[in-house]
Amino acid sequence: VQLQASGGGLVQAGGSLRLSCEVSGRPYIMGWFRQTPGKEREFVAAINFSGGSTYYAEPVKGRFTISRDNAESMVYLEMKNLKGDDTAVYYCAARSWAYDGFYYNTQRYDAWGQGTLVTVSS
Repeated sequence: VQLQASGGGLVQAGGSLRLSCEVSGRPYIMGWFRQTPGKEREFVAAINFSGGSTYYAEPVKGRFTISRDNAESMVYLEMKNLKGDDTAVYYCAARSWAYDGFYYNTQRYDAWGQGTLVTVSS
């Protein structure tokens, strides 16, 4: 599986942004994580293959929406009402095997995109 993330940029607080991840292959779980300097990569959102199950980290619930289009081999992260704390490099990740558990654990993904920077200005 190969992943290519895009869509990051500079946005004002309260604004919106949509990240995209182009996916080769058909991974079961797709996730978005983010990382800031000096901190560990943290879970943001995940979605299973059918899109019937989605998972979110508490800080982004109600503001971010993860979706996938398997026909187009794309995964998206719609981000609304962005805050300064959302500033980070965002990574898409893929898990090839069919298992929903531990979707928040970076060790449970076997492919990562290169990251796209999101900067939220106040």
